Amino acid sequence: MRRRAADEAGGPSVPLVAGVGARRGVPVSEVLELITAACAAAGYAASQVVALATVAAKAAEPGLTGAARALGVPLRSYPAEALAAVRVPEPSAAAAAAVGTPSVAEAAALLAAGPGAALVAGKRKSPPARATCALAGPAVTDFGALTAGREGATAEPCTGAVIVMTSPNPPRRGPDRRTGVVGDPAPESATTGTKETQ
Repeated sequence: MRRRAADEAGGPSVPLVAGVGARRGVPVSEVLELITAACAAAGYAASQVVALATVAAKAAEPGLTGAARALGVPLRSYPAEALAAVRVPEPSAAAAAAVGTPSVAEAAALLAAGPGAALVAGKRKSPPARATCALAGPAVTDFGALTAGREGATAEPCTGAVIVMTSPNPPRRGPDRRTGVVGDPAPESATTGTKETQ
């Protein structure tokens, strides 16, 4: 039941990692509601979340461990130094002072999603502001990512080819006008003749 198909929710079927930050004593319900709201706002289902991730200092926080247990996913944690090395769009001086890294939710999501990961939803706060959440997933998909590239890379060298979309322009949808019909010249071409002579 938890792993229902993503197309039931209308979003593309991609695995997501929810990076979460939390203040001490945050209730499980608040964390779960925040993750569900972040997924819905980005066009995904909460059932697509395959892991939660946070800073090591918060790994034993009952609200986070309880949320992971309720979702049936692992809770991964990273040292503050590792998270601080990840470039994110919304660094926070308050987070840096509190836990030693300017980003928990976004940085943890990117690290846990693996090399080449991209944010698909930036940091979002729960209404009482006791928790934060960001979503990351594979960079090579047809969804628009907020960031892509080295943010999700680990310290280990990558041995395989990683393709990362870094263009701010989304990919074209549908047939390319320049290749609409096989054998037709490109629109820019003024060449005449048969396809055998072109």
